Amino acid sequence: MQPPHNPTTPEHDPWCYGWRYLQRPIPGDEHHMERVPLTLEDVLHPEEDDYIIHSDRHERDRLYLAQVLHTCVAASGAALVLSNVRITWDQPLLGSHTPDLMLIRGLHEQRDWRTFDVVKEGLRPCLIIERTAPTTRNNDLDAKVYHYAYAGVTQYIIVDEEGTGETRQLNLLGYNLVGHSYHVQPPDPSGRIWIDVANIWLGVHGERVICYDQQGQELGDYSAAIQLAAVAEARAASAESLVRYESEARSEAEERAASEAAARAGAEARVTTLEERILAMEAQIQALQAELKRLQ
Repeated sequence: MQPPHNPTTPEHDPWCYGWRYLQRPIPGDEHHMERVPLTLEDVLHPEEDDYIIHSDRHERDRLYLAQVLHTCVAASGAALVLSNVRITWDQPLLGSHTPDLMLIRGLHEQRDWRTFDVVKEGLRPCLIIERTAPTTRNNDLDAKVYHYAYAGVTQYIIVDEEGTGETRQLNLLGYNLVGHSYHVQPPDPSGRIWIDVANIWLGVHGERVICYDQQGQELGDYSAAIQLAAVAEARAASAESLVRYESEARSEAEERAASEAAARAGAEARVTTLEERILAMEAQIQALQAELKRLQ
């Protein structure tokens, strides 16, 4: 499949993928942060705090899938669902990725994840789902197929957006890990792909992603699931902002305290020096007075 023609390219808009801030000192400000555009390679291997641009459709589907998958696996504790969280692997050559969704068996503690470290946690995703975007589609269809297989991800599903305008449609591509490489996971006659870890079917209808239970019943209200997921993400973002604000406030207070302590120490040192000079001058004066008396 060839990627669709899209006028939103780096040649037309250098900011089409997103941006990150880099510290680039300038005269008078050694901590100056400059916003720089992301490249396609940056999107493939992102850093924390990168801002990657996604379409509204992409985010709606991601939020819906995150909410449904979380509901399906949370009760049983089968796996933890992470969405839009950066992951670093136990294969240094792979670099980092930020999957739209990943499910991790054996992990039950919900934390404020920013990066999931496979080496530190001793666990890896058993499922990754990517929802393609026109500008970064090749990353999901090509590079990540090899990367996720090399990383040992058991199942990789791509919700692929193909075409533009009225010809836009969604297709599902599934892969299962066999040995060290992926084999295509054919969809069932209805075009759905089975997700074993969550015991659900994943399908598409028109421009919508839909999850089904084992009996073929649609799971979750699409709009309600998106709203719930959006609220949860907003709360998490608010909590993270509060933690950052408190941390920055503490740092500023510590810096002020350190600065004030240094100023006090400097003032005390100056006073001590001044007192020593005064004592020296008084000693000189006394010596002069004694010499005058002797001469008289």
